[in-house]
Amino acid sequence: MSVRLDDSVRVLFQGDSITDAGRDREDGFSLGTGYVSLIAGNLAAAGSGRQVLNRGISGNRVRDLRVRWQQDALDLAPDVLSVMIGINDTWRRYDSDDITTIEDYERDYRVILDQARSAGARLVLVEPFLVPVEDAQWTWREDLDGRISVVRRLAADFDAALLAADGLLNQAAREAGSPAAIARDGVHLTPEGHACLAAAWQKLVGAEQPAAGPAESVGVVRP
Repeated sequence: MSVRLDDSVRVLFQGDSITDAGRDREDGFSLGTGYVSLIAGNLAAAGSGRQVLNRGISGNRVRDLRVRWQQDALDLAPDVLSVMIGINDTWRRYDSDDITTIEDYERDYRVILDQARSAGARLVLVEPFLVPVEDAQWTWREDLDGRISVVRRLAADFDAALLAADGLLNQAAREAGSPAAIARDGVHLTPEGHACLAAAWQKLVGAEQPAAGPAESVGVVRP
């Protein structure tokens, strides 16, 4: 599917800490300091009426999105909904022996996407990613690669735009000469990593603009 942003469109970003990026959760218009803020800054600089909302929450897995989906997604009535979720479903397997099966991951992801599509949202799915900075992280691929395959299948099933972030960011790390230049711990993005992801997202939806910096520097579009 080709998702294109119209003027006066409401764009909602959902996910975990990579999307959250330190936003103030007491302020419904806070965007954090990551890729969402960069995208919003560029859209605001373009002078459109587009509104950007961020409801990423650090530590979330897909099961957590399902629990809060009504309040934090459907009730906000987004025109475009961008979702990136899955790295914590993998990470908890290795640091806590808390396993989310691929089947459960797909089931919960499919439920929330079905609800969003029924509500009329156009979907953008961003692959979960890993840019290994430690040798031990390479073993995570046996778990994460299955989740990436699920996201690709869901993108096809739901006619969603797909951002292949895993390959994108690993290639960026190769070009930078260091994985930590893109993701300091293999997961959490550096400013360079966020800029790379933001640029790719904007290109995907046809909203490429010269970088304007975080939205806080140009003013968030509020109702």
